[in-house]
Amino acid sequence: MITPRQEQLRRFRFPILLGAMAAVLAAARGINVLAAFDPLVALLTGLLTSVAAIALYVWLNRRVEGREATEVSRNGMWAGLRKGILLGFALFLATILLIGVLGGWVSLRWHSVGAFLVTMGMMASVAVNEELLFRGVVFRILEERAGSVVAVVVSSAFFGLTHLVNAGATLWGAIAIGLAGGTLTAACYLLTRSLWPPIGLHFAWNFAELGVFGNATSGTPGGDTGLLHLALDTSRTALTGGAFGPEASPVAMLVCAVPAVLLLRRARRAGRFRSRAR
Repeated sequence: MITPRQEQLRRFRFPILLGAMAAVLAAARGINVLAAFDPLVALLTGLLTSVAAIALYVWLNRRVEGREATEVSRNGMWAGLRKGILLGFALFLATILLIGVLGGWVSLRWHSVGAFLVTMGMMASVAVNEELLFRGVVFRILEERAGSVVAVVVSSAFFGLTHLVNAGATLWGAIAIGLAGGTLTAACYLLTRSLWPPIGLHFAWNFAELGVFGNATSGTPGGDTGLLHLALDTSRTALTGGAFGPEASPVAMLVCAVPAVLLLRRARRAGRFRSRAR
């Protein structure tokens, strides 16, 4: 039952939740950077900041909206994460192999297990915090007010544009990540009504990109961040994505567009799309 206090808070739930989860995302990033001095500490810190963010998200939903955050229910958590992780890894591997076939690879060498673990912790925290913010808050509340179509478009655009703050960001890269990554993760949530599949997908893509192959990710430089260091020909921006990373490549957009369209079609057929609230 919603109390009078919660009824008042619900009127401002969007700015409250948006501000709170954005602050948590920024704080988690800072904490993970400080913990990067040791691989095991960094991995543990990434996992702990992820758990803390989910706990805060659940508490805020109860306190501000008077609802249970069923989208992060433990029921089906591992199955959802597993499916998302498998899809994310498969899509990135398809992307990087196609770039290689088309002549975008320069060199491939072994790098560091320690960097691999540090990046694993950081990417787990990034995936959890960004999905809580962009799908758990922005998409969910927009969908309630304006319908599923508007929520997909606006949340994807917002997701892409926020990456402009990264060091090597470009406008095209931000547009590409919004169209590819934002739409795909929104489609996962729309179909399943769970944040676990998009969290798994988001983590797997970023971790494969930065933690396995050492590529630049969303404008964040790679090279010393992964188990391997796959150097790409950044002068061929139209193929490799340049300094922004493979996410800005038309290859990645094509690879991600196929499952995104299929998931959206499945969601439509399953009756998961919602119309604008009256």
